[in-house]
Amino acid sequence: MCGIIGYTGKKNAEEVLLKGLSRLEYRGYDSAGVAVLKAGELHVRKKQGKLSVLAEDLKRAPLAGNTGIGHTRWATHGVPNDINAHPHVDHKRHIAVVHNGIIENYQQLKEKLQKAGYAFSSDTDSEVIAHLISEQYKGDLRAAVRTALKQVKGSFAIAVVHRGEPGRVIGARKDSPLIVGLGEEENFIASDIPAVLEYTRKVIYLENGEIVDLSGDTCVICGPKGKKIRKRPVEIKWDISQAEKKGYRHFMLKEIFEQPEVLRNIFKERIKGGRVEFEELAIRDTQIRKIKRIAIVACGTAYHAGLTGKYMIEKYAKVPVWVDNSSEFRYREPLVGRDTLVIVISQSGETADTLAALREAKDRGARVLAICNVLGSSIARESDGVIYTHAGPEIAVASTKAYTAQLAILYLFTYYLASVRKVAMTDGRSFLRRLKRLPSLAERMLAQYHSRKNILARYAAEFHEYYLARNNKSCFLYLGRNINYPNALEGALKLKEISYISAEGYPAGEMKHGPIALIDENPWVVCIAVQADTYEKMLSNIQEIKARGGIVIAVVSAGDKTLRDSKMNYLIEVPRAPEAFSPVLVAIPLQLLAYHVAAEFGYDIDQPRNLAKSVTVE
Repeated sequence: MCGIIGYTGKKNAEEVLLKGLSRLEYRGYDSAGVAVLKAGELHVRKKQGKLSVLAEDLKRAPLAGNTGIGHTRWATHGVPNDINAHPHVDHKRHIAVVHNGIIENYQQLKEKLQKAGYAFSSDTDSEVIAHLISEQYKGDLRAAVRTALKQVKGSFAIAVVHRGEPGRVIGARKDSPLIVGLGEEENFIASDIPAVLEYTRKVIYLENGEIVDLSGDTCVICGPKGKKIRKRPVEIKWDISQAEKKGYRHFMLKEIFEQPEVLRNIFKERIKGGRVEFEELAIRDTQIRKIKRIAIVACGTAYHAGLTGKYMIEKYAKVPVWVDNSSEFRYREPLVGRDTLVIVISQSGETADTLAALREAKDRGARVLAICNVLGSSIARESDGVIYTHAGPEIAVASTKAYTAQLAILYLFTYYLASVRKVAMTDGRSFLRRLKRLPSLAERMLAQYHSRKNILARYAAEFHEYYLARNNKSCFLYLGRNINYPNALEGALKLKEISYISAEGYPAGEMKHGPIALIDENPWVVCIAVQADTYEKMLSNIQEIKARGGIVIAVVSAGDKTLRDSKMNYLIEVPRAPEAFSPVLVAIPLQLLAYHVAAEFGYDIDQPRNLAKSVTVE
C-alpha cells in the first residue's frame, strides 16, 4: 500500500519526487524517503513520519540531481523508523530500491544472502531486493533486475537506480500497481496517476511481469521473458485540479460535497432515454441471460455497497445474490461456475484481496464484472467486463463519493439486468425518473451543512464533551433495517476509520440478540428510521433504546412528525425518497457526522492512523 515514484529528465529530481509523493501519501504515511543520482554519486535521505518531515529536512540540505526515486510507506515488515524507511540500498551503496508490496519468501532470501556475505541494516522484506539486484549486477541494471526478480515470491512494484548508470530508472511490477508517465525529454514511473499528472497526461499501464527501462528520452518495456514490447499510451482526461482541496479544510469534506455532481454525471452518461447503457461492459446480453446467480465480492466500504446491491438486484431483477468479503472468498471452496456472474467492486481497481478473488472466480469458470473507479487498473483489465464509476480521484483514505458512486452504478446495473432478462420491474417506469432526482435531493440536503456550525457539527461537539466527561467510555451503535442495514455498517466504519471511536453496525432486528446488552447511558445509537416498510419496527427499536437510557440520533425522512414529537435526543432529516433509493441520501449525513466527530477530536481526517487508501497487499 506504499506509494512509489521515479523520475529522469532535466528537472530537479528532488522537487518532482516530493510533489509526486505528496499526491501518493494517501497510500501510506509512516515514513518517506528519496534517492537522487548526481555525478556518479547516490544520495539517500529518508525520515520517519509524514512527508512534511522529509520535506523540511531536504529544505535544510537539498539534494541536487536530475534522476531519482521516492517512497511513502505504509509499514508491513518492520516498525516505522528512519532505518526501515525506503529507499533501501545494497551493501556497496551503489543501488537504491523503493518497493510496494510484500516479499513472501524474504526470510529464505535473506538467509541465503547473509551466508553470501551481504549485511542487512533494516527489518524490512524490501531490503532483500537491493541485495539480490547487487548480486546479479554485471553492468546492466535492467538485466540484473530481471534476473533478481525471478527469485522473488509475492507482490511488488519497484523502482531502481544505480549510481553507475546516471539518467536511468528501472521499474517492474507483479500484483502491485505501476504506471509509466511519458513526458517531453523526461519520463516517470509511479504507483498512481496523480503523482505525474502535473507533468504529463500520457500514461502506460504496466502488466504483471513487465519491466520498464527509462531515460529522459527513451522508454523501453520488456515482457516477462525479456522481449521488448510496444504499448500505446492512454490519454488521461481528468485534471490535476480534481485532486486538490479547492478551499475545503480536508479532502474528505470536499469529496462529500462532490457527491451530487458525481451522481449527476453518472446518470447523464449512463441513462439514454428510457434505457441504461454501459458501453464498456463487454459482456453480451445473451451471456447475461444465462446467469442463474450473482456473487458480489468486495472489501470494506465497497462490500457495504455490494450488500445494498444485493437488495436491489433480488428485488427488481429477481436473480439470487450473495455477497462475500474478498479476503475470505479465495480461502474456501466458493460455489461459482459458468452460470455465475461474479461482480467485484473496488475504488482503486488494485485491491489485492479483490484481485485474488477475481482470479479465483475466473479459474472456476465464472464470468467477472468489475465496478471500479480507475481506468486501466488491474481489476478492470483482468475482468471480462467493467463499469467505471468515473467519480474522479478520491484522495481521503475514508471513502465517501466512491461509495455513493458504486451505489449509483449498482442501481443502474439492476435496471439493466432486469431489462436484458425481460423481468417486469415493480415501479419500472418510474425507476429511472426517481433515480435521476437523487443528485438534486442530495444537493439540497448538503446545502444546510456548508457552515462549520451546522447541526451535525453541534452534535459532534456535544458528543465530544460527553465523551471526555465520562473518561472516554462512550461508544456508538448504528442500527438499520432492510436496504439501509448496509448503511449502518458503513456509518460505523466511517466513525471508526477517522475518529477511532468504538462503533458497530447491526440489523436493528438483531438488537435483542446481543447488542442490547451494551445499552446504558454510555452508548450513542444512530437509528436509520426513514420512511420504509419497516418504519414501525424501527420505532419500537428506538423506544427500547430510550427505555434503557441510550442516546439516540435518529436519521429520518423530512417532515417526520412521529419521531420529532417523541423528543429524540438528536434528529437528522434527509429528503423524502422511495425506500429503495434512500441509502444514497442516508449515507451522506453519516459521512458528515463521522467527519465532524473526528474534527472535534483534532485528528488527521484525510490520513487516519494505520490505514492507507489502496490496500495492495494481503
